[in-house]
Amino acid sequence: MSRIGKLPIAIPKGLEVKITENTIHAKGKLGELTEVIPAGIKANLEEGVLTFSRENEEKQTRINHGMVRAKVANIVKGLSDGFIRNLNIIGVGYRAEAKGDFIVFSLGYSHPIYYQLPKGVTGEVQDKGITVILKSFDKVLIGQVASEIRALRPPEPYKGKGIRYAGEFVRQKEGKTKG
Repeated sequence: MSRIGKLPIAIPKGLEVKITENTIHAKGKLGELTEVIPAGIKANLEEGVLTFSRENEEKQTRINHGMVRAKVANIVKGLSDGFIRNLNIIGVGYRAEAKGDFIVFSLGYSHPIYYQLPKGVTGEVQDKGITVILKSFDKVLIGQVASEIRALRPPEPYKGKGIRYAGEFVRQKEGKTKG
């Protein structure tokens, strides 16, 4: 039995979950998400607790059991609490500024970079333009947005300048030596 797949998911108050044949619809105070249940997996909602079981012991069914449980757990957590992702901008003259649903980056290029936040993601800039805080109810979407922003100027290994996730460690390389 999958250790992750057999764990129950407690549905908090204020979150509405509906199970149809092969989809789970969840609606909360922050938004609405759906997840498709793969073949061979059954969802059961009783007394505010959501559980998953599998119909057979095939390899793909066992893989899907834990995966779908983890995805639905992320949906429940996102719709009740939300997700936050912090990015730090490191480098002289590197900064960001929030303008409506855009974040404008100055990253040492000859032009500013305008990044439009997709629907469902909000962003704010703090600490004089060096910390970008992203908030969303969709874990996949916020991870994709954070990855795209980091790709605008990834941290380089010699001085560590660029955009990095909060808490990310960038290993520094030694520069050239006279020889």
